[in-house]
Amino acid sequence: MTDIRSAAIALYDRFTHEGMDRRAFMTEMTKLAGSAAAANALLLGIAADPAAAALTPEDDSRLIIRRGPLSKEGRALAGYVAAPRSAEGKKIPAVIVIHENRGLNGHIEDVARRVALAGYFAVAPDFLSPAGGTPKDDEDKARTMIGALDLQSSVADAVALIDGLKKLAHNNGKVGAVGFCWGGAFVNRLAVAAGDKLDAAVAYYGPAPDPAEAGKVKAPMLLHYAGLDERVNKSGQPWVAALEKAGVKTSAFTYPNVNHAFNNDTSAERYDKAAAELAWKRTLDFFKAQLG
Repeated sequence: MTDIRSAAIALYDRFTHEGMDRRAFMTEMTKLAGSAAAANALLLGIAADPAAAALTPEDDSRLIIRRGPLSKEGRALAGYVAAPRSAEGKKIPAVIVIHENRGLNGHIEDVARRVALAGYFAVAPDFLSPAGGTPKDDEDKARTMIGALDLQSSVADAVALIDGLKKLAHNNGKVGAVGFCWGGAFVNRLAVAAGDKLDAAVAYYGPAPDPAEAGKVKAPMLLHYAGLDERVNKSGQPWVAALEKAGVKTSAFTYPNVNHAFNNDTSAERYDKAAAELAWKRTLDFFKAQLG
């Protein structure tokens, strides 16, 4: 069963990240599981569950929450904002929370609330805003829309968002970013594009840019990798080496025997509680050290 599970997770990764056709994916999944019913049951455990309970309630009284337009810098982006109620009247750092290839969904909003509870002004942009926004309850459509984005323009939107956040009266002059999967790759590219505008960058299992770009990075980097994630790790290892050679303050951790998306608690088969909690502690310690 462990072999079937591992093979199913690898197949799902091909489907969600390499453009595999859904019909072909389900055919292969059915062969692997032995029946259509078994395939669907296996898929339910691997795929993220939009109905999974949030770790931080949406109505947490410790937070101020709003949805809507973000910074007026650059193209208009909508998104989700969470801030600690206890920080009213104080200057605090901002952290941009960058979504996976499913777009801005309930899980990423939950992560933004966790960031806010740690003392930051958390901003989760919907990078599908220029295309009409993340579609509700349709991950396949969201992934297709993500694939059609002009990534360079989206990164430019994020750089403009950094500029806008630093102009806010309650910002302490520092902005960090954390992203997951597609968002992890995005954080790497944002660090290249933003230069010294970005003060701290955390990428969870994000495919890396060309190592030749490492010299443009000025922000300290924290990189989390999954030990079983061969697809991402192929680019991650050269990226880490290039960052270190370029003199970028870099910390990289590989968590053994866990899968891509190990931080996503809405995916029962891929979530790893121990690795997720350790990576999150390291993330918050890193932000505290770099952002104040």
